[in-house]
Amino acid sequence: IPLLCFLFLIPLNFPWSQISVTWLGVVHFLACLSPQLGSVLYHLFMNHEGGEPVYHTLLTLDMCGICMINTLGALPIVYSTLLCYPFTRTVALVVYILLSSYAIYSAITARSSVRRLRSFAWQALFRFSFFLLRWVGVGGGSPTSLQHFLTMDALAVLGGIINIARIPERFRPGLFDYWCNSHQIMHVLVVGSILYLHWGVLDDLLWINSHHCPSD
Repeated sequence: IPLLCFLFLIPLNFPWSQISVTWLGVVHFLACLSPQLGSVLYHLFMNHEGGEPVYHTLLTLDMCGICMINTLGALPIVYSTLLCYPFTRTVALVVYILLSSYAIYSAITARSSVRRLRSFAWQALFRFSFFLLRWVGVGGGSPTSLQHFLTMDALAVLGGIINIARIPERFRPGLFDYWCNSHQIMHVLVVGSILYLHWGVLDDLLWINSHHCPSD
């Protein structure tokens, strides 16, 4: 359901005519879509009988979806924060893409859930540095978007912790096998995280259209 909602509702309700940097809108749409697509493929074929190679392929697709939203989802944030510093903005975008490439390699080669979660730590720290720039007033961006982005990351981290800690099923084994287990809770929180990303990026893209950088 979230996949279909993001697939159809975002492009249909996106204010394309009010956005001056169209490629950021496209990147944002792909970012919102990618984790849902990877997750659907992963869970749809979980009952396969192909053994470890097939499972590893499905897990790789799932990890790619997560990394894509971490990568593509942050590009509008970086762009907006450094809107008035073109050279620094370009360098930051390239560095973040390279960092994300390493993150996805680490995620798909990780041997445990903890290591997979840790693979995205550098991406999170990189994003947080831009949030800090906004908070101190150095970086640009919509005044309302920072709160959305902080909520986004908080929900994502909380979902990851709950999934790794196996809460609540670790306290009542067997009771949450079908409903309200940690993995399901994580997915609900991730959808909420994507929504906050969408609201924050939308605010930023509209802000870009109306903001004028000071002349040198």
